[in-house]
Amino acid sequence: MPDMSTLPQLIEDDIQRLNEALKELITAADATAALIIDKGGFLITSQGNADDFDLTTIAALSSGAFMANQTIAGLVNEPNFNSIYQQGDTCSLFVVNIDEHCMLVVIFKSQTGVGVVKYFASPAVKRIACQLAIASEREPGQGLDLSVLNVADAGEFFRRKEEV
Repeated sequence: MPDMSTLPQLIEDDIQRLNEALKELITAADATAALIIDKGGFLITSQGNADDFDLTTIAALSSGAFMANQTIAGLVNEPNFNSIYQQGDTCSLFVVNIDEHCMLVVIFKSQTGVGVVKYFASPAVKRIACQLAIASEREPGQGLDLSVLNVADAGEFFRRKEEV
């Protein structure tokens, strides 16, 4: 049985497919940026115009906000709140659960309705979850716990692809 406490090992093809799903979402929803993060708050991949944003911090804080939201759900006897929405004057943020490991964060202009973002996020979430499931099945029981990653020396996990 696969270890459910870790993110599946992702290969270059997985990241490419995840990025394709994010690009399509950004185009369809007219979003600024989209991120896939793990529930520990680590950024897995992102697409879009993120020059004005600190995506590492947004990933960490989005995860914290989402997990706080889950705790609130339990306090009101709701089994699950699967998304959160932060509305601003110029920029808004939508976070939605993908699976037991990951969440999707969408940053978009406030004049874009959250309903539009939710509508286009739904098929993207399914597509991302499917790719993550494929990655999990590739090597059942093998995965990464990003919370133990030494961010000062990530070389153990991220190495240059060997030429064939």
